[in-house]
Amino acid sequence: MDLGLTGKIAIVTGGSEGIGRAAATAMAEEGAKVAIVARTQADLDRTAEELKKETGNNHILGIAADVTDEAQVQKMVDTVVGTWGGLDILVNNAGTSSAGKFETVENETWETDLGIKVYGAIHCSRAALPHMKQRGGGRIINTTTPGGKASGAASLPTSLSRAAGISLTKAMSKDYAADNILINTICVGILKSRQHRRRWEAAHKKDPSLTLDAFYATMGGGVPVGRIGEAREAGDVIAFLASERASYITGASVNVDGGSSPVV
Repeated sequence: MDLGLTGKIAIVTGGSEGIGRAAATAMAEEGAKVAIVARTQADLDRTAEELKKETGNNHILGIAADVTDEAQVQKMVDTVVGTWGGLDILVNNAGTSSAGKFETVENETWETDLGIKVYGAIHCSRAALPHMKQRGGGRIINTTTPGGKASGAASLPTSLSRAAGISLTKAMSKDYAADNILINTICVGILKSRQHRRRWEAAHKKDPSLTLDAFYATMGGGVPVGRIGEAREAGDVIAFLASERASYITGASVNVDGGSSPVV
């Protein structure tokens, strides 16, 4: 299926690994020009070169920026627009996973989590919107989680910041629908990631017989489809929502979680 992304210009935050890398890959394969954003330039340079080889698309750019710093975000967006002439797609994917009981969460953790996930999306969207309006439309896709819809125990601050991301998505979708700027969120469940691999490495040190496959199998035991997901499964949904094929979808939250969410 041709998604109509050839020549489109995209920014993906948190783009050097995981979901962001997968989304960048999927869009690059469809012919989009993709800027991947993270804080470490060396990681971005390595990922950009890997993606060029994997996709055959040389229009991939790595730009280091801290999304919590509005000035850095504006400079990053200006660089993309100055390089390629515009901006059509923004994927707000930068984030961390912090979860604990309310009394255990320190102020620094609250500030970091909200800064990256909420203010990061705000800064990036604010910088992107004028360029999307100038081009007659655009797409913004926010990465959140099902926990933002139905918070569990010991899920703070992530469940709160993800709920804010879902609310931001819905409100903005109504504000900018008339500008043909469509804004959606994917609510992502448990996926294979570097973070989970690190957890396995720690467990493997204690129990050398524990394989990564066995570790992932245990994690996926409570998922209705019987496994945890691959980052590419989320990346493909992002690419679809960014595409012309999703031209009548806005303000939606799509669960990409193997059926784990207790709500639709």
